Amino acid sequence: MSKIIAELAIRGACDLVNQARRAITTATARHGATHALGFPDTAYALPLTLALTGLSVDSLQVASEAMTQAEALLPAQALGDSLVPVLEAGRAALIAEEILEALRLSALGETSETSGFPGDSILRSQGIKLVDGRMPGVAACVGAPPTAEQAVAIARALQGRNILAFLSSSTAGQSMTAQLTSEGIEANWDTFLVPLGSRTSATVHALGFAARAAMMFGGIKPDGGAATQKILDYCKERVFAFVLALGSDDLTSDEGLSQACAKLATVAGALNFGFPTITDADIPQILAPGICTYEAIVSGIPIDGIVQRAIEVRGLKLEVTEIPIPVAYGAGFEGERVRKAQMHAEFGGNRTDAFELLRGKPMDDVMDGQIELIGPDIDDITPGDALPFGVLVDVAGREFKEAFESVLERRIHEFASWANGVFHMGQRGTVWARISHDAYAQGFRLRHYGEVLIAKLHSEFGAILNKVQVTILTEPGLVASHLAEAKTIYRERDERIQGMQDEDTDTFYSCTLCQSYAPNHVCIVTPERPGLCGAYTWLDCAASYEMNPHGPNQPVPKSETLDPVKGQWKGVNDFLAVASNGALERYNAYSLMDDPMTSCGCFECITAIVPEVHGVMIVDREFPGMTPVGMTFSTMAGEIGGGIQTPGFLGVGKLYIGSKKFISAEGGLKRVVWMPSALKEELRDRLQERADNAGIPDLLDRIATELDATTAEELVVFLESVSHPALTMESLF
Repeated sequence: MSKIIAELAIRGACDLVNQARRAITTATARHGATHALGFPDTAYALPLTLALTGLSVDSLQVASEAMTQAEALLPAQALGDSLVPVLEAGRAALIAEEILEALRLSALGETSETSGFPGDSILRSQGIKLVDGRMPGVAACVGAPPTAEQAVAIARALQGRNILAFLSSSTAGQSMTAQLTSEGIEANWDTFLVPLGSRTSATVHALGFAARAAMMFGGIKPDGGAATQKILDYCKERVFAFVLALGSDDLTSDEGLSQACAKLATVAGALNFGFPTITDADIPQILAPGICTYEAIVSGIPIDGIVQRAIEVRGLKLEVTEIPIPVAYGAGFEGERVRKAQMHAEFGGNRTDAFELLRGKPMDDVMDGQIELIGPDIDDITPGDALPFGVLVDVAGREFKEAFESVLERRIHEFASWANGVFHMGQRGTVWARISHDAYAQGFRLRHYGEVLIAKLHSEFGAILNKVQVTILTEPGLVASHLAEAKTIYRERDERIQGMQDEDTDTFYSCTLCQSYAPNHVCIVTPERPGLCGAYTWLDCAASYEMNPHGPNQPVPKSETLDPVKGQWKGVNDFLAVASNGALERYNAYSLMDDPMTSCGCFECITAIVPEVHGVMIVDREFPGMTPVGMTFSTMAGEIGGGIQTPGFLGVGKLYIGSKKFISAEGGLKRVVWMPSALKEELRDRLQERADNAGIPDLLDRIATELDATTAEELVVFLESVSHPALTMESLF
């Protein structure tokens, strides 16, 4: 590494450490050493500092202790060609920057810019995208390119490759977030463009995101010693992130030199994680592998080629399907909104009938690649008008089965909404879609909607599909008649799927997608228990195995029944022993207390024992408040993730709560004493059916919410007032 660059990075680290120390002193004088410090919605205190030091920074006093460790990392100067002093200075810089971010939020009263810290619930909700390949990599965009047009080009290049982009810092007073906003580009989690803040120090939130993945999904407990290196190695091997350092003006202006030093210190910190930096600035390079998988710093890359070069340097494996449509396409556009003022055409919602139906057909009845439009196209309407919308997708394949229809049909939402300028919500007969003026101007027409579905269905399900054809209906009478037929098919499917029981099959399925992040975790998916992430049902896994016999969803023969009440089978245990790398010996499908299923970290809800009332509570990751067990969702989640069995705590998917197998070994739904009101309403219909079957039709009214109780004491009073059945059930211990 160039001695000049090394010295600038070390200088930047020293400046940041001094700033943090002064800020702690100021805050302590103002509030006292015990003043609380932290970020919202996390069980990992200041996660990056926790990972690097082992200290759980929850007060100014502990922050001071962390800064003492940071100060000890600072070298007096760069030493020859060794990178060690620079890397250690980078670690010190990251600790200082994270503490500065926390101080600005909760101790110094600097509220001019909202913290971009992503909470644990966001990481868990995004986790499934990281592990199933929808989000193959993460980019930390530090600074801004020279023009807004270049910022849009970088954003589109990242979105089109499904890469999550964190946006931080600025160059010459301009941030990339501001550039995108000026061009009408939405920046949020839904669009894969996440603003962290215009300060360089905000970049630590991206690195903290990676560190939490190691602690949350990898189950690594930080200790300030050997575990720190394990966290760094985990990130290098499993979190495919890189830094895009944008804009070269900093080093050429006196005012920007200090910020350039801070950026270089942050880059040095990122190198500890194995995250390379690619920049358009003309600075010395580090091309030898070792610190990172390949090159560590690659410079002088033109803006129009910087994303592709970064992908090569980090070694990302991308699956790109070429689709013959005139707009950009990728997962980063899935959450894109098309506002009313931006809308050229609308379908469904509250304005017209709209539905989508996928059907298996005999080979001779399907013309592969055929797209037929019956009714007007969007050329034929006044901009802003609404059309009825019926989409019939007919598929044929020698390996295709009727049971796969609903699995493939559910993917239509994802496939359609990945097109830039196409907004899509809902499924079946509740579809709502919009096409923007910009997409229309670029040439997007309804035929292209069919092109997307054909290309993606062949790409994703080529092992079971030989032919795909699409018919799009916009003629009102035809849409209405086909919608009535579709509703009959939807109803028949629901009855077939809901009627499946665990006893009806000799085979369950594994899901080891999350082993890329939680190496010992194994989901066992049954007809009555979907995956804990909520994304994979037994039918999904069966279809996945048909498509990829060597993939993450493997058949698991039940074999001999060892315990029918708790749900334990010899074949499942034998499979777990191997698939969990020897970490697990046995598993009970229906028990919360005795050898429950492990959790990776991306579960939708947590079921937790409430011993005072012989019951359990359920909390979903969207609920930010305190629960009657004295812990938030994030706090509990930090204890049970990473592929370990935790009796009394269980990560579950929402649909499993309405299953008759839900903790049936302990009494099932009758044990549930508390859940957030929003979750209760979301699941009301399914839970009411279970309550009726249990002979307690008013059970839901007896389950407390945060409106009734937030402490164990309040919960006892409420449950006694409604005579909740859990109070008379035997203890769970």
